[in-house]
Amino acid sequence: MLVRRLNGGPGTREGVEAYIRHCGEQWESGGPFRAFGIRGGADETLAGTVGLRFEGEGLAPGQVNVAYGLYPSWGGHGLATRAVLLASQYASSEGGEAAVIQVEPEKSASAAVAQRAGFTPGKQRRSEDGIRFDWYIRNLCVATR
Repeated sequence: MLVRRLNGGPGTREGVEAYIRHCGEQWESGGPFRAFGIRGGADETLAGTVGLRFEGEGLAPGQVNVAYGLYPSWGGHGLATRAVLLASQYASSEGGEAAVIQVEPEKSASAAVAQRAGFTPGKQRRSEDGIRFDWYIRNLCVATR
């Protein structure tokens, strides 16, 4: 799912390098996207990513989209839930008022992460490319302070 949603297919070295440059530029310029690594285990291996978009398709002012993914071997350890909670705290500190997680209905593990992190079901909507998403929303003004 992440490969399809983020870059349309499997990555290439050039594509990954461009993405890393883009992430750095967003941090340096204060752009609307923030990417974080999720690390796990005693050696703090890269286990996945969590990203925040402070602007985007279907978001109202003050809403921040939270997207996350783990490499398959890291699922079931609570890392995604913890990453979502930490990213939500960061979003709140940057002025975010509500966090939104958009989940395809058949992705029950992603929906479970949202619910464990205190998000409640919201509306359903279709993206510009026709994919249906269930929204999960968390008020950041109350929940992360």
